[in-house]
Amino acid sequence: MRWFLLLTLPFYALDQLTKFLVLRYIGFQDEIPVIPGFFSLVQVHNTGAAFGMLTDNNLFFIVLSTAALIALVVFWKRGAFHDRWTSIGAALLMAGILGNLTDRLIHRFVVDFLLFDLHVPYAHPWPAFNIADSCICVAAGLFVLGSLFEKKTAPSVAK
Repeated sequence: MRWFLLLTLPFYALDQLTKFLVLRYIGFQDEIPVIPGFFSLVQVHNTGAAFGMLTDNNLFFIVLSTAALIALVVFWKRGAFHDRWTSIGAALLMAGILGNLTDRLIHRFVVDFLLFDLHVPYAHPWPAFNIADSCICVAAGLFVLGSLFEKKTAPSVAK
């Protein structure tokens, strides 16, 4: 519960605030260069998943997000996230799911607004994303770290 209050709620609120500001102050598909040639603010609507996959499947992603959120809460209640890495990861994952799910329910699309151009193949530019997407990606990394640093217990030997 501590991580929910410290991370999930603030990141969810930040995600929704930034998307509100983008919808209010940046025109649809407009681009505002912040670091010319590298980073811009945009307003893009995504009805699919990452990298624009499975476009126009908003209902599918609402159902998937809701199921993932329920599973996350069940695992959390059962103590599946017992170390710092996975607890923080679960809190960030919840913030990300809630942020994008809120968009899908209210707007029928996810608002993406961070656009980086890395000037390399397949990232020229990198697909636009948002705070919720960042939370989900950081959570995935934390789950990997948690599994790498998990204390291994010796298997019990049956006698």
